[in-house]
Amino acid sequence: MATPTTSKLPKDFIWGFATAAFQIEGSWDVDGRGKSIWDDFAKTPGKTQDGKNGDVATDSYRLWKEDIALLASYGVKTYRFSISWSRIIPLGGRDDPVNQKGIEYYSNFIDELIRNGITPFVTLYHWDLPQALHDRYGGWLNKEEIVQDYTHYARVCFEAFGDRVKHWLTLNEPWCVAILGYGRGVFAPGHSSDRTRSAEGDSSTEPWIVGRSLILAHAHAVKAYREEFKPKQKGQIGITLNGDWAMPYDDNQENVDAAQHALDFAIGWFADPVYLGFYPPYMREVLGDRLADITEEEWKVVKGSSDFYGMNTYTTNLCRAGGDDEFQGLVDYTFTRPDGTQLGTQAHCAWLQDYPEGFRALLNYLYKRYKLPIYVTENGFAVKDENFIPRDQALADTDRVNYFRGTTASLLAAINEDGVDVRAYFPWSLLDNFEWADGYVTRFGVTYVDYETQERHPKESAKFLVKVRLWVDKRILVELIAS
Repeated sequence: MATPTTSKLPKDFIWGFATAAFQIEGSWDVDGRGKSIWDDFAKTPGKTQDGKNGDVATDSYRLWKEDIALLASYGVKTYRFSISWSRIIPLGGRDDPVNQKGIEYYSNFIDELIRNGITPFVTLYHWDLPQALHDRYGGWLNKEEIVQDYTHYARVCFEAFGDRVKHWLTLNEPWCVAILGYGRGVFAPGHSSDRTRSAEGDSSTEPWIVGRSLILAHAHAVKAYREEFKPKQKGQIGITLNGDWAMPYDDNQENVDAAQHALDFAIGWFADPVYLGFYPPYMREVLGDRLADITEEEWKVVKGSSDFYGMNTYTTNLCRAGGDDEFQGLVDYTFTRPDGTQLGTQAHCAWLQDYPEGFRALLNYLYKRYKLPIYVTENGFAVKDENFIPRDQALADTDRVNYFRGTTASLLAAINEDGVDVRAYFPWSLLDNFEWADGYVTRFGVTYVDYETQERHPKESAKFLVKVRLWVDKRILVELIAS
């Protein structure tokens, strides 16, 4: 057996699990909730792999006390969850009624977390736009309306919950909202230029228009929080961005450049405006006047509009020049090295392989570029074919354990050897759940959910992370190396 190594973590390091409202809550028509764009989209034939939807999900709206008890049994001290906009304001808009039952539900949820010694870490928007706003004016395509309505919704949440919530995320993964929802058309509302997929949409313009709306909505919500609520509530607020490490396929300069171009489109599109105050020059080079402009006055609100860097990351891509996918910066992604070997263990999703070295490299890149503390708000692995094997086998999720063993070791190395200021780590996800366009065939949870009975069963990965967390409390993390 290898000799365990020890490394310190910051005194107030945050360690918890993460979920999203639409993926777990269900109860889509209960207690005054309005429809989100995902309700009807998921029920449209062909939009999810298994033809299933989020009407029940993991039934967490009804079983919320069980879920908090599960978190407590894991010894979790922080929980990242999202609020459903259409539970709070069913029709979504600034002149529409607020649903007091929605306020009451989340208020009770937050109180129960705190009673169990668990700090709430709240995402305001995790992809579930109220359907009424999409129908009324096009949702994220209408900058003038959506920025005002989102900022109003954020204010309602700050007012209702900000006395207890001190950690806010405005938006989860705006790249996915814009590209998957309005470019590729695989996520709600399903807009695409591909008429075999969607009857409406322009993939050459809409993603970039939506991206600007998301940037401005985030920035104005942060402005409202900082000016109206933060002086009294003393919380932190930021955005969380998806983006995987981009590694050159080889040492050829064109592929080194391609890796940076991939990062510009995947991360820089949103991170550069928020933290640096401009779009990546390479994006302007590729998109020209299709990259929706931000005015001088708007830039003043956008630049600096996050207290930290929220980082969602899962994998690493090898990058080659010459790709034809504009959404990837005209870069070709692969997991196959020049010698024909694979980068790492293949997940159930085609886009994900295990490569912990990339996790460490990305932490370093983001810290050097944006110079703010990093909160890792999502990181996880879907074991291949886990949904199609007996439960007892699924609970022994060795590939996921190995994934987390690698990323936690990389996390420690980035903090202790590289000097990266990382302050939180949220493995995704607490529960198996509705995995968007994948339906229920892809499982990311550290807790197995039997979707017929809604019973929860801890997997080996949960047990591994609980052991790691025990050391976090002592500010010493021991690398858990099996004999």
